[in-house]
Amino acid sequence: MERIVKETKRKCSNSERSEKGSEGIMKGRVFLVGAGPGDVGLLTIKGKEILEHAQVVVCDHLVGEEIMSLIPRDAELIDAGKRAGSHTMTQEEINQTLLEKAQEGKCVVRLKGGDPFLFGRGAEELELLLQQNIPFEVVPGVTSAFSVPAYNGIPVTHRDFASSVHILTGHRRQGEPSQFDFEALARLSGTLVFLMGVSALEEICRGLLAAGMGPQTPAAVLQQGTCAGQKKMIAGLADITQEAKRQGVHPPAIFVVGEVCELGKRFGWYEKLPLFGRKVLVTRPSGRGELLADRLRQLGAQVLEHPTIRIEKIKENRRLWREFEHLSQYNYLVFTSPAGVTVFFDELAARGYDIRSLGMAKIVALGPGTAQEIFKRGLLCPHMPQVYDGEHLGILLGEICEDGDKIFIPRAANGNLQLIREIQKRACVEVTDLPIYRTVCEEFPEYFDVKGQVEAGQISMVVFTSASTVRGFAEAAKGLDYSLVRAVCIGRQTESAAQEFGMKTMKAKEATIDGIVEACIKLSNGGTDKWI
Repeated sequence: MERIVKETKRKCSNSERSEKGSEGIMKGRVFLVGAGPGDVGLLTIKGKEILEHAQVVVCDHLVGEEIMSLIPRDAELIDAGKRAGSHTMTQEEINQTLLEKAQEGKCVVRLKGGDPFLFGRGAEELELLLQQNIPFEVVPGVTSAFSVPAYNGIPVTHRDFASSVHILTGHRRQGEPSQFDFEALARLSGTLVFLMGVSALEEICRGLLAAGMGPQTPAAVLQQGTCAGQKKMIAGLADITQEAKRQGVHPPAIFVVGEVCELGKRFGWYEKLPLFGRKVLVTRPSGRGELLADRLRQLGAQVLEHPTIRIEKIKENRRLWREFEHLSQYNYLVFTSPAGVTVFFDELAARGYDIRSLGMAKIVALGPGTAQEIFKRGLLCPHMPQVYDGEHLGILLGEICEDGDKIFIPRAANGNLQLIREIQKRACVEVTDLPIYRTVCEEFPEYFDVKGQVEAGQISMVVFTSASTVRGFAEAAKGLDYSLVRAVCIGRQTESAAQEFGMKTMKAKEATIDGIVEACIKLSNGGTDKWI
């Protein structure tokens, strides 16, 4: 893994990736990366590492939303927009774009759904690069031909039913006749997998039946496999077209024909996960939401990670630097967020101090996430309130402090003043409440239509871990009817902020990742009586 990361960074770095051609043109490198069927967990490790260091990404329509969120914010995103019957760019324009961006010395990623060499025109895109001596690499992707049936409990081969599998494309240029030899296909004893076959579904079924395939042959139409919109339709070959129409099938979908389809009724596993079919938007700052997102994905959710705030440390914070000189005079050092811990200790090290400068100060944390971040620095956190909010933290400090104690609270600008009030109600102490970072609202990327998805009911819930993430969301989603938002909130203060915007809210029983996950499951199970 470490080798892959280093190699990717090397190839994408300005100094290493650019080469002088024979004509003096600065040449970069192009990566054809297969994005898989949609689930971000099915993106290869190598593909992920290359994508995260891309400077230009030329992207297809079928790339999963979760994978799009891995694209660096400062990368140039070019929408190739290829879908049946509608192309944002022609194939020739795509080829030329890859060439031109590489000639600018850029690290270019051509991001394609599935695998770039399976009906993905990957070879066509390499021809021009090869002619112009542009270095390129191909990163294979997990094909939907195998992964989508697997997510629906259908093995494409089985020694009792099918010893071969045949992959075909149902797409053809407008006006062209069918390219299938239906008689040959009907004689095959293996599984037939048609990619991009929804528009030709009726024609394919009619051709196979006319060629002698039995009308009761099991068939399956699998829509949006590995994503929240996954839908499975299984019926006999003679009936599958009507069944697909009845259920309103739409692309992207694949069509599978063969005895193995019947196994999908028994082996379906993805749809049994508690958060199957739910699309969850996580708004936590970058670098803070991965654990929560992973937990939700393990339970079947499709998770979109789009931070609505980012953390900015206060630069040239001379007040903080002065406090470093006499940290040992404090009785208590109080942290209210993981971000506060990170900024504090990073600044401490940057100014030439280490944990010995803390002296005998007792460490106090608002909650488990903050305590875990403190533990990473080799420090224990003996004090933490039972309820993880500013009010109860203040009550705890007021009860454990003695008159004359000194408390240092390095935290966010505009922090909750109730914390200070609760302390001072209960003890005569000296409190240094010092801003060391601020939260700044983040815009959603252009490709993410949060307004459209919420209004269409596609986003099942939005997870907020602080009041600032709520405000950031509202700023980024201006014009949205916030009453349509189902907000899962980590605590009371966060819930209050969401309610101010008219969102429907559900508060986690406990202000932890486990508490948030439990609330999401409760909603998924129809716990609408808990909405306020």
